Amino acid sequence: MKILVTGANGYLGKHVVNKLVDMGYTVYASDLNFNGINEKAIKVYEPIFSEKKDIYKLVGAPDICIHLAWRDGFVHESENHIVDLSKHYIFLKNMIENGLKHLVVMGTMHEVGYYEGKIDENTPTNPLSKYGIAKNTLRQLLQNLERRNEFIFQWLRAYYIIGDDLRGNSIFSKIALMESKGEKYFPFTTGENKYDFISIEELTNQIVMSSIQNEITGIINCCSGNPVKLKDKVEEFIKKNNFKIKLKYGVYPSRIYDSPEIWGDNSKIIKILNNK
Repeated sequence: MKILVTGANGYLGKHVVNKLVDMGYTVYASDLNFNGINEKAIKVYEPIFSEKKDIYKLVGAPDICIHLAWRDGFVHESENHIVDLSKHYIFLKNMIENGLKHLVVMGTMHEVGYYEGKIDENTPTNPLSKYGIAKNTLRQLLQNLERRNEFIFQWLRAYYIIGDDLRGNSIFSKIALMESKGEKYFPFTTGENKYDFISIEELTNQIVMSSIQNEITGIINCCSGNPVKLKDKVEEFIKKNNFKIKLKYGVYPSRIYDSPEIWGDNSKIIKILNNK
């Protein structure tokens, strides 16, 4: 089985490529640069945003495409989310209309916007950031495409990711960076909000296991299913890494789309993992 991974050299992509290679799949890796890409992966140099109709053949005619490519994923108000939206859609549309039978795309809890409680596949979406708006719109466009074409479609909705912190841009990455610079305090919110946290290793496992099966489709929450206070998770992170930096609570307000308590319904991903 041939699997194309776009954004293969990104924060998530590198981990996904490594796991697929370790499992024995033929992996086609697509990105703008290939420094550090697994040597067993086949490098795809064809630009995915070329808008070529025959892009499916040009990227190796894969059995599955795992689309992780996304610019400025950690910068929620970047204009690039809107600028790039049509490029993502045209690439994926051309892939589907010219032979791809199984498409997996990375989503985000930020599609939902402000919401209190458990998110499932039927939860209404009202995104409040450019990142969330662009991802939500791409999902809707692909669901529209699904109604007119026969293919397996899985939208993997991620939550708060911990791990590989020096390559990311999460709050954990920022704390690790400030610790390395010798800073004494990290300016923080109240930390009372509860979120669904998952390690990058477990998220990688959930992405791969979801992608290599075709019985469970649609929106799949890749998550723990367990809400935890942000301050508890951050304090745990600092203690686990023996950092000296201290949190300075109440410096920043919560963002308008930061819910007091939000987590994912993990029933679908549990079924997938149990069937692996």
